[in-house]
Amino acid sequence: MRHSLRLLLAGIAAAVIVPSYADAHFILLEPASWLVENRLGDPQKLGPCGGTSADAGMPTNAIGQVKGGQRLKVKVQETVFHPGHYRVALAVNSRDELPPDPEVTTRETEKGPWSVSAAIQNPAKPPVIADGLFAHTARPTEAFETEIELPNINCKKCTLQVIQFMAEHGFNKDGGYSYHHCADLQITADTTRPIDKRWPLAR
Repeated sequence: MRHSLRLLLAGIAAAVIVPSYADAHFILLEPASWLVENRLGDPQKLGPCGGTSADAGMPTNAIGQVKGGQRLKVKVQETVFHPGHYRVALAVNSRDELPPDPEVTTRETEKGPWSVSAAIQNPAKPPVIADGLFAHTARPTEAFETEIELPNINCKKCTLQVIQFMAEHGFNKDGGYSYHHCADLQITADTTRPIDKRWPLAR
């Protein structure tokens, strides 16, 4: 009995000491997500906007009302730690306009390819608004937040995409090396400023 108890305690200690690199998760706190998220932010693996191949997720039907050319708060809470960084992109007419996940450098392991780093756009070019955000190698102690400048455009239902690239992570069939969230936005251009022609016209 005592021998079994010692083995059990040793197993628990090993589970605590040895870090797990199987998954990372985050919640999109602001702006409001287009999908209902659980306490970990799931479902979020599938690109470009979350869900999984087994669970497409339930839409919130939230559409944020925002002004073009103004700053928008983006706030995320990492619920399961992984080193990496975040990227924000915007699609005007279709989610097909969203860029592919960043190109990833990997190393080979006994378990297959393992992510090392990912390309970061600097400077960011449309449809990417910001890249390399919240780069970290230690477990966050609080939510990440920043403000991004929206393009001065009009659209009834743009898609703001926030993805997390994960270093030290194996490839997953739904999301590769990234997790994905999106928010739907209605952007109304500031009439005192020129329209940003780097972005497509809303159809």
